[in-house]
Amino acid sequence: MRGKFTLIEIVVFVFSVFLMAAAATVVIMGGHWAILPICLVFVSFALYATIRHTVDPDRLRARQTERVFKLSTQTLRHLQGGFTQASAEAVCTLLLPATAANAVAMFDESELLGYAGAEKALHPLGEPCDDVSMLKDVQVVSLKPTANTSIVPPTQFRAAILVPMANRSQRFGALKFYYRYDRRIDEAEQALAEGLGSLLSMQISLAELERQRELASTMELKALQAQINPHFLFNTINTIASLIRTDPVQARVLLREFASFYRYTLEGSLSCITLEQEYLQTLRYMGLMVARFGEDHIILDATIEQALKSLAVPSFIIQPVVENAITHARKPDEPLHLKLNVWCQGGEALIDVTDDGVGMDAETLAHLLDPNQEYRSIALRNVESRLRGFFGSQAGLQIQSELGRGTHVRLNLGHVQIQGMECL
Repeated sequence: MRGKFTLIEIVVFVFSVFLMAAAATVVIMGGHWAILPICLVFVSFALYATIRHTVDPDRLRARQTERVFKLSTQTLRHLQGGFTQASAEAVCTLLLPATAANAVAMFDESELLGYAGAEKALHPLGEPCDDVSMLKDVQVVSLKPTANTSIVPPTQFRAAILVPMANRSQRFGALKFYYRYDRRIDEAEQALAEGLGSLLSMQISLAELERQRELASTMELKALQAQINPHFLFNTINTIASLIRTDPVQARVLLREFASFYRYTLEGSLSCITLEQEYLQTLRYMGLMVARFGEDHIILDATIEQALKSLAVPSFIIQPVVENAITHARKPDEPLHLKLNVWCQGGEALIDVTDDGVGMDAETLAHLLDPNQEYRSIALRNVESRLRGFFGSQAGLQIQSELGRGTHVRLNLGHVQIQGMECL
C-alpha cells in the first residue's frame, strides 16, 4: 500500500544527509580526515534509526491498519447507496492510490461499472467483460500479445489481477487491477488486491442487507395498507354476513380463514417463512376472493411440489402477484382462470402464476418493472427486489403477456438446496 513519510522520518533523513554533506565539505576544504569517521558514525546511527523507525513491524501493522480503516470508511460511504456506476467509479478512484496498480476497474457480472487510472479512454463504462463470468478465485492474467494475436492491442498494460466479489457465495462482480509491468505483481500486491475485494464484498453485502431491511419494512406497511383497508375488510365481512343466512357452514369456514389470514398478516410480515406457509396464506386470500366474486367468476387451480414445502423464503412473495392478477386481469363478463404452480425444473425452484385475463400490450409489459415509468407495478418490483436480496442475482421475475389472452408471471428462486439435496 502506498504511504507517506511521517515528519520524524523526514527530519532524521534530512539530518543524515546534512551530516554526510558536512563531512564531505570539511574533507574537500582541507580539513582533517579524522572528522570523517565521526560523521560517518553519526550518519550510520541516523540511517539505522530511520530504517528501524520505518520498517518496525508493529508500526507497519499500525500504519496499514489505519490506512485500511480510513479507506473502508471512505468506500462504505459510496457503497451505501448500492452497487451502481456512480459508486463503482468513486470506489475505483479511492482504491487506485492504495495499490501499485496503474488502473483499477469494477465490474458487475457482465459489464464495466467503474474505472480509474491510465488509459481510461480505452475502457468506456458499460463495455462487456468475459473474464468475470466464470471467475471463482483471485487470478493473475497476462495481457501481453501472443504469437497468435493478429492485432496488437493499444494498451500498455501487461498484466492484471482479477478478484471476485461475492455475497453469500453468490458472485455479483469483480475488481481488476491493471499493471504496466509484471514485476509489480508480487505476493504482497496479490494479498492486498484479495483483501480489498473481500472488504468491498462485505460492504456491498451489508449495504444490500440494510436495503432489504428497509424494503421489508416498506413491504410490511404496503401489505397492511393493501390488505387491512376499509374496502377489503368491509367486502369480506359483508360476504361472510350474507353467507350466514344462506350457508352457515361456509360462513364459519370463511370466518376461520379470515382470522387466520389476518393473524399471519400481522405477525409474519417481516419473517422468513417456509414456502408452504406462503403458499397456504395465498390460498386463504384466493379463497376469500372466490367467496366474494363467486366460484363462477374466479376459477382456481393450485399445486405445490412436496420437496419445496420446507424451503425458506421471504414472506409476501406469491400473494402480491395473485392479488395483482385478480385486481387487474378480470374481464367484465368472463370468468378468470387463475393457476398457481410451485415446482422444480432443471435444478431451479419456480413459482408460476398464470391467468387468462385482459393481458397487456408490449409497451406496458416492457416498462412494468421500471421505477421511472407510468405503468410500473410497485408490488411486482418489490417482490423481485426481495427475491434478489434473499436468493441472489440468480433470482427474479419473468413476465409474459399478450393483450386479450392473459399473463404469465414466473418467480425464479434460482438453484436451491432442499434438505441437503439440490432441487431436481
